[in-house]
Amino acid sequence: MTTVIDLTHTIAEGMPAYPGTEPPKIEQANTVEKDGFAEKRISMFSHTGTHLDAPSHMLAIGATLDQLGMDHFVGKACVIDVQGQEMIEQSLLLSQTSLVDGCSFVLFHTGWSRFWGQEAYFSDFPVLSLGAARWLAQRGLKGVGFDAISVDPVSSTTFENHYVFFDANMINIENLTGLDALVGKQFLFSCLPLKLKDGDGSPVRAVAILD
Repeated sequence: MTTVIDLTHTIAEGMPAYPGTEPPKIEQANTVEKDGFAEKRISMFSHTGTHLDAPSHMLAIGATLDQLGMDHFVGKACVIDVQGQEMIEQSLLLSQTSLVDGCSFVLFHTGWSRFWGQEAYFSDFPVLSLGAARWLAQRGLKGVGFDAISVDPVSSTTFENHYVFFDANMINIENLTGLDALVGKQFLFSCLPLKLKDGDGSPVRAVAILD
């Protein structure tokens, strides 16, 4: 029996957004009672909610969403528990090598999704050291993911981890949720984005598929 676990936050007005970015605006443009059909008008930034960053998010010549193949968004993944860590060091990753081997995505359970909707969500979440990020980037992964707002601290002005992954043509998946149920497991992961022309990022419906 196949089990599908949703790893995605619901898109709604007033939801958390990266500091300086507006949350989505959702308007009921048409209703069944008035128009005979229901339709919403949605306005939001491309990095809203549970989303992925394409390399073109920060690289002028980086791959855009429509330049990445469909297989770039699907593959075997694992979840590493990094709760209680201030910095995720390479030594911790080395201790998880057997879990990471054979995976296309490495996802990190920081525990920060429990702060979704609170000010605490935007600070003090564990991030990778530069050495740890480089170790991951050298493994031929398709991407990394976090149940936090960013792969770098919100206070960062250099975005070192972003650049390490983008230089390796990897994607970053941010604002995941529900990773606690998957710690230490390998599973099929999907984070399909909208097929945006020249897209630098997109909200995704991230799921884990377990047999």
